Amino acid sequence: MSQQVLIIGLGQFGMSLARTLSEKGAEVLAVDRDKPLVEEAAAFVTEALALDATDEIELARLQPARRDCAVCAIGDDSKEASIICTALLRQMGSPWVIGRANNPMHRRILQLVGAHLVVNPEEEFGRRFANRLINRHVISDMPLGEDLHLTELAIPPAMIGRSLVELALPKRFGVMVVAIRRGAPSRVLQPSPHQPLEADDRLIIVSSEAAIHQLTGGL
Repeated sequence: MSQQVLIIGLGQFGMSLARTLSEKGAEVLAVDRDKPLVEEAAAFVTEALALDATDEIELARLQPARRDCAVCAIGDDSKEASIICTALLRQMGSPWVIGRANNPMHRRILQLVGAHLVVNPEEEFGRRFANRLINRHVISDMPLGEDLHLTELAIPPAMIGRSLVELALPKRFGVMVVAIRRGAPSRVLQPSPHQPLEADDRLIIVSSEAAIHQLTGGL
């Protein structure tokens, strides 16, 4: 059964999230007060509605308790609205409420009113993009927890033609290779310890942030 996701706020972040989730097969209910934004989202989400999500009666119509997840993606222009909406979603029994924060104070308030998870898309993008600027081998990077990252990187030239056994990445750098992306169209493969790496391979690794720099600079 498809995940049912409620997204409130169709700014750049909310709209992108709604589109991506829809493409991945989720049933998305997209909500905003701005009718043109709702009409834009209606082209690709399951359902789109124009309403004020800070109105308790209108929000209750969306039945947040019956959705797998509710994202309050209300943008910079209305911190008060995002706080009210997040609190109402929790009160109405939404099983997983995600709030969007714009600064540390906003994050703390959203956590206090009950958000299960608080994200700051601009801050997270800035961190990931900084990693890509510093290390050109990094294709994408996702924090998993306390200094643990899931990273996709293009292999340095020194790795081409060598196997994972030869490279001994866990022992030398504390890096665990969990998959290899290969070919065009790309395929994600389980890593073979004895197969030589190819020039266009991308490694998907789990490691600390420091280990990524050591890996790409130490070969």
